[in-house]
Amino acid sequence: MFREVTRYKQALSEEECLEILKNEKRGVLSVLGDDGYPYGMPIDHWYSEKDGHIYFHTGKKGHRTDAIRRCDKVSYCVYDEGFLREGEWALNIKSVIVFGRIRIVEDHEEALRICRELSYKFTEDTDYIEREVRKSGPGVMVLELIPEHITGKIVNES
Repeated sequence: MFREVTRYKQALSEEECLEILKNEKRGVLSVLGDDGYPYGMPIDHWYSEKDGHIYFHTGKKGHRTDAIRRCDKVSYCVYDEGFLREGEWALNIKSVIVFGRIRIVEDHEEALRICRELSYKFTEDTDYIEREVRKSGPGVMVLELIPEHITGKIVNES
């Protein structure tokens, strides 16, 4: 059902893919939008090593939310900052694409716990995080992406 990387010599191992998901802070979530058009948007994420799922926080209304309520199939692309090899001008980028099903986390306390976990990717300031959770918590919605297929590869931009 899912395709493998065409240029298999550039494929990343499962461990490399998971490291990128754990360490990078954001990616592009793509859903099936209005009138069948793809809708991709940059979004922050938290990868849970406990269950292997990817979590996002968002508002309760909007294009993304409407699309997810219509169709739970999504893809999520994450890529690193890249690196230069000695003597080369072209950037080498590792990217990961996750295909899976997305759902709304209904348990609000669990959603707030996940928001805290996601926040720790950006700051260790617990006081700040708790203020934000108190202020924005009532209006937040958390999404859970359950991966069905993960691929990754390294690409040289030359």
